[in-house]
Amino acid sequence: MNDTHMQIGEVATRTELSLRTIRHYEEVGLVIPSARSQGGFRLYTEADVARLMVIRRMKPLGFSLGEMRDLLEAVDRLDSTEDLPAVRRRELVERVRGFEQAAQQRVLDLRTRLSRAEEFAATLRERLDRAEVR
Repeated sequence: MNDTHMQIGEVATRTELSLRTIRHYEEVGLVIPSARSQGGFRLYTEADVARLMVIRRMKPLGFSLGEMRDLLEAVDRLDSTEDLPAVRRRELVERVRGFEQAAQQRVLDLRTRLSRAEEFAATLRERLDRAEVR
């Protein structure tokens, strides 16, 4: 990833997150801007954008901020150049695997809910169609 810096407005556009949301994620320690301009503006890198995208993808699945933080910390440790003991690496991989399994289950749950919602909407459409025919 390159080290070109972006201001928060560009990051908001790229991630489809509001400025307020990005600032909130900074306040709770999920994404810290990589730098500040001389004028004090937040500056972000591609790595920061990628981190925000992970958060954005976790949100609709109902992961809490604490869970997001836990996953990001595990991924950060796995991605670091630090030489981790094999036992620690396995623990981190298992933690990430747990998140992957939870995400898969939550996707299935959302599909079920969506299917039920579509059935409900179709039922209403059928009722309206019958009422309009009378």
